[in-house]
Amino acid sequence: MEKSKLTNVLFAGIGGQGIIKASDMLTVAAFRMGFDVKKSELHGMSQRGGSVSSDVRFGGKVYSPMIPEGEADYLLAVSEDQIEVCGKMLNSGTVIIKPSDFPEEIASSKMLNIAMLGKLNKFLKFPRTLWESLIRESFKGEIAEENIKAFAKAEEM
Repeated sequence: MEKSKLTNVLFAGIGGQGIIKASDMLTVAAFRMGFDVKKSELHGMSQRGGSVSSDVRFGGKVYSPMIPEGEADYLLAVSEDQIEVCGKMLNSGTVIIKPSDFPEEIASSKMLNIAMLGKLNKFLKFPRTLWESLIRESFKGEIAEENIKAFAKAEEM
């Protein structure tokens, strides 16, 4: 991935779906890859099932953590109803990753956010070993291993 190019990744979902966890992991991954990274979060009424979003921007130099309208390169919509909510952030080239892109056993699991990172990594091409380390840092034992499997399966889809 070209270091000077600015990449804008928007995460969107409902409270409790792991939006913040996934965006934190992408932020750390991009930083470890040597990019300048900025991140912002909007929690809304997340504790009551409300919308949660997070912007992650990385590249050679990032001046603002907020993705400008119409400039999202990727949307990871953990809840498909959030695609419409994020409409003003998208453009004709935005890659949208959504639950219906995955087999039911992943789409309905608590590993969907990590699987979405796997699918995103098909485009980013960060080393798998980096992601495996981050997953093991974020989760313990069997949960980490199951998330690594979900990430790998999604990356290979």
